[in-house]
Amino acid sequence: MKKEIISTEKAPQAIGTYSQAVKVDNTVYISGQIPLIPETMELLEGSVEEQIHQVFKNLLAIVQAAGGELADIVKLNVFLTDLSNFPTVNQVMAEYFSEPYPARAAIGVAALPKDAAVEMDAVMILDK
Repeated sequence: MKKEIISTEKAPQAIGTYSQAVKVDNTVYISGQIPLIPETMELLEGSVEEQIHQVFKNLLAIVQAAGGELADIVKLNVFLTDLSNFPTVNQVMAEYFSEPYPARAAIGVAALPKDAAVEMDAVMILDK
């Protein structure tokens, strides 16, 4: 088993005791991303749609740092403080993914770090 820590300055730095991602053999486990702006580490002020876009941008930066692309994600977990925003997740996700889509779960939660409206984590498989 080969284990490697994935880190990039193009995504928010960890705000706790975790890594942005951990690669084990050809599987990459990406930690939860909230809509933090990497340069300032401040939560993106804006609509839920804008926050969802920022989360996908953060995921993309980590995916690319690991040597992959969004299409390599096989499992995506979406955490929302308001499940009525789920149609917006679908709309924005369609801008970043095409079929076949990854497996996905959507979970309603009471609160997220820094009062974010959305958080996502992912599992990616690299075939390269």
